Parts: sequence; structure tokens; C-alpha cells
Amino acid sequence: MTNRSPMHQQIDTLPALVRAVVKPFDQSARATFDFELCTSLKRIFLTGCGDSYHASYGAEMAFQQFAGVPTQAFSALTFSRYQVGFLPDTGPNTNLVIAVSVSGVVSRTIEALRLARQAGAVGVALTGAPGKPLAQAAEKVFQTTVPPLPDELAGMTVPGVRSYLASQVALYLAAIRIGEVRGHITTAQADALRAELLGLADVVEATIAACEPVARDLMSAWRDSPDFVFVGAGPVYSSAMFSAAKLLESSGEAAMAQETEEWTHLQYFANDTRTATVLMSAAGYDSGRMAELARAAQAINRRRVAVVPVGERDISAFVDVVLPVQGQVREAFAPLVFSIPGEIIAAERAALLGTAYFAGFGGGRTVGWADGASAIRDSHIIEEVRR
Repeated sequence: MTNRSPMHQQIDTLPALVRAVVKPFDQSARATFDFELCTSLKRIFLTGCGDSYHASYGAEMAFQQFAGVPTQAFSALTFSRYQVGFLPDTGPNTNLVIAVSVSGVVSRTIEALRLARQAGAVGVALTGAPGKPLAQAAEKVFQTTVPPLPDELAGMTVPGVRSYLASQVALYLAAIRIGEVRGHITTAQADALRAELLGLADVVEATIAACEPVARDLMSAWRDSPDFVFVGAGPVYSSAMFSAAKLLESSGEAAMAQETEEWTHLQYFANDTRTATVLMSAAGYDSGRMAELARAAQAINRRRVAVVPVGERDISAFVDVVLPVQGQVREAFAPLVFSIPGEIIAAERAALLGTAYFAGFGGGRTVGWADGASAIRDSHIIEEVRR
């Protein structure tokens, strides 16, 4: 028996999950992204909802650096209803849309993939459910089935952390595969990136061990924080979005993600200094601006914690506490690791407050009209591209 919460226990499985999925997902990427497709591409679009959108956003940099193809990530609704009608008319097999949904049954993502194919794009379903509607709507299926949990953890309803990590790994491997086939990176470079990705399992494991006791003390000290703002830029903005989502799902408290530059333009006007402000930076292209932000947050006496690489000094100089990411992580892979401290904050917060995950599926969902308002799997799907 363990006194660790179900969310803590799932976080504990993440290092082993990285080790378990890199090789089979790489094989799946090789089967999905063939020579003809890879060499024809001119644009890549990534789409999904919720955690799958966060993973897609965080993979943009990897596709641009490793695959060498201009890449954009959109939420599924924005893509299907506002973007797909304006895909560039560059010829067959030039626009690739990768739609991400582990379950394969999310209406907006299915809609996005169907309309993308209607608009002439190659549609790939990245999913762990090859028999579900998303896969049926796809031209190709990038199968990413996640290994089952140990028996003692199976059946627990927990804010998703495993499926998010699996989607991240799969997207990175797709970017590496496409870049290798196109000759944008050499086979030696591609193999080194795959090995580096596999090695992040050790970084995840060490980061969990280093951050958990710090986060536990911090959540206790900040028990009266009325809300949380997770701040990041570039690929790590995806970690901010995902972390805010996990806090909402686990403790039900107000949480939001804000892009680094947007924070500097807006947060001075918030009066409550108890707002917990989580600054997330891989010490990459954004580091100078994030250090300025940290100093500004200090000036207005905002509660501040930094999720930064161990040993980082410029941002850390202006915060109350550091949640240190262990080891060196390239910025393109950073979302895989930098999401971990946010997950731990969410798990610790829920354990401290004794809250039920997903508000026990009660709250607003018990209102008569809410089933329609919050529909995810059976929302109406539009059938034609809008231009």
C-alpha cells in the first residue's frame, strides 16, 4: 500500500513510459511517414484539443528544426473552422495535417481531419485507438498505443499525464523521421536525437525526485493563493498551458497560462499579490525576457516560482523558489520535461486541499443544459470546408 495520491503514482510511471515507447513509436513513425510523403511536404499543420493541442503546440519547434518544414499548431476548432479553408494551394502531398487524439473520438479533432482531407491535405491520425473514428477519417494512422498501467493503478480516474507525454514523444519522433528522410538532418544526427529523447527518461526521473518535496512545501506555504498563472514562451508555453489544465482538473482552482510577453503587458494591473506565478523557461531564446519578467514580478510583490534548468541564475535571482529541471534539455524537447513540475504542483495542491479530481464530475455539469455545452465526443461536426 502507498499513501501517495493516484496522480503522484501516475507521475511516477513517466520515466518508464518514455523508455517503453520511444522504440515502438519510432517504428510506427517510419511506417507512417514514407519517402514520397516526406519529400513532397511544404507545410505541416498540427492540431488537437486540450492536452493534445498542448502537445502539438510544444512540438512546433521540433518540426521546424528537425524536419525543416514550416509548421503551425492550431486548436482543432480554430483549424477546422477558421484555417482549413485557406490552406496553401501548393499541389498534392504538400500539406500534411497531423491530428492528435489518444482516444480517437474527440469530435473537433475528427472534424479537423475530415475537413483537412477535403481541402486536399494528407491527413494523419496520431492516436492510440486505430479502430476509432479519427483513424477512420485519416489517410494514414500513426499508431501510438500507450502501454497499460500496472494492475494496482488501472481504473483510476486521474488527470491525464501519461497520454500527454506519449503524444509528445510521438510528435518528436515524427519530426525526426521526416527530417531524416528529407535529408534535412543526417541519419547519424537523427539517431543521436532519438537517443537523446530516450535519455530524457533519466532527466524526468531526477526532476520528479528534486521537485516534489520543494513543491509540497511551496503549496503549503501558498495555501491561500487565490489563483495560479503559468507563464512560458516558445515550446515551453505548451507546458504552461498543460500545467494550468492539470491544476484545474486536479484541484478545481482558477488557473491560466499566459505567454511571457503578454504577462509583461497585463499583470501589473492585477491587485492581489497572492497570485501564484509559475515562470517556466528552458533558458533558451526567451531567457533574457523571462529574467526581466521575474524582476518585474518581484517589483509588484507577486508570489514567484521558477521552473528552470538546475543551476540557472538570471531568472532564479528574482524568484522565491526554484523547481529545478535536472540535466540539460534542448529547447525543442523541453516541453516533455518542463511539464513535470507543473504536474507535481497540481498533484500536491489537490493532495493538500483534499479535492476530488475533475470536481467529482459534478459542479456545472449537473445543470440540465451542461451536457450539451461541455460535449466533447458527440458535439455536432460540420461537413464542409468554410472559406
